Amino acid sequence: MQNLLRKPFKYVDWNASYFIIGLNIAIYLLMKIFPNLIGYFSLNVIAVIKGKMFWQFFTYMFMHDPNGISHLLFNMLGIFFFGISVEKIMGSKEFLLLYFSSGIFCGLFSFAIYYFTGAYFVFLLGASGALFSLLFSFAVFRPKDKIYIWGILPVPAPILVAAYTGIELASHFFNIKTGIAHMTHLAGFLYAWIYFIVRFGVNPWKVWKNAYK
Repeated sequence: MQNLLRKPFKYVDWNASYFIIGLNIAIYLLMKIFPNLIGYFSLNVIAVIKGKMFWQFFTYMFMHDPNGISHLLFNMLGIFFFGISVEKIMGSKEFLLLYFSSGIFCGLFSFAIYYFTGAYFVFLLGASGALFSLLFSFAVFRPKDKIYIWGILPVPAPILVAAYTGIELASHFFNIKTGIAHMTHLAGFLYAWIYFIVRFGVNPWKVWKNAYK
């Protein structure tokens, strides 16, 4: 089982990141025409349990808020800046496995939280969980790279991950009402951490520690 989990894919580069971005944009435009799609393809506890809409654990990550473009724009820019780089390093097959498995994990994680907290009327949508896995992966693959906040403030990638973790935890536990699924984002970080340990035998903490000795 250990060898199977770590068996590498043959390296290929299909530019899958561009396909994911294009698909998200196409679905967003479709949602503008058919807004009722949000009820069928975003993730909701009642829809899954009573409606048996189990596909929502996959489709929610392609849905974005149709009332504005900022949600879509932020996520697609994130995939453009981090996803393309991560895909070039690990190859398209590994990238797609990471992206979709992290998205599904984040959906299951969020579903459990909504179910046990009684948040039955929340509709989870967006690629943010998978995107946070890509950001985490970027920080492991390129720990010395700096990300420029607002285009001017350079922040090392691992520090940005740590900062986001703190912000998401604070926003969740202090109950800051932003309409953002903070725990879904953290689930993306958690999944990527586990993915690197299980799939590659790499401890992200050791990578970051060695990079800044």
